[in-house]
Amino acid sequence: MGKYDEISGALQILGLYESATVMEIKNRYRELLKEWHPDLCGGDENIRKEKTIEIINAYRIIMDYCEHYRFSFSREEVEKYISPEELWTIQFGKDPIWGNYRDE
Repeated sequence: MGKYDEISGALQILGLYESATVMEIKNRYRELLKEWHPDLCGGDENIRKEKTIEIINAYRIIMDYCEHYRFSFSREEVEKYISPEELWTIQFGKDPIWGNYRDE
């Protein structure tokens, strides 16, 4: 099994989609642990223990990938995530017809 398959499997275990923030990953991990942890829930202890181990391993796989991922801080990459207001200002500037002409 390749790295992509390993990460895809971990995403599936945690119920995450192809893109998620670190905060979403951590929140989902905590939710699942509360749901499956053998000390916190009733039911078959062996099944819950196995599921808890599976959740922890999936979380470690994803977080390991996140810790070693190289982020791009290039202008092009950062500008992919700017707000609509910033985009408007970049496109139209202080043009009196289209842009923000108020003194701010």
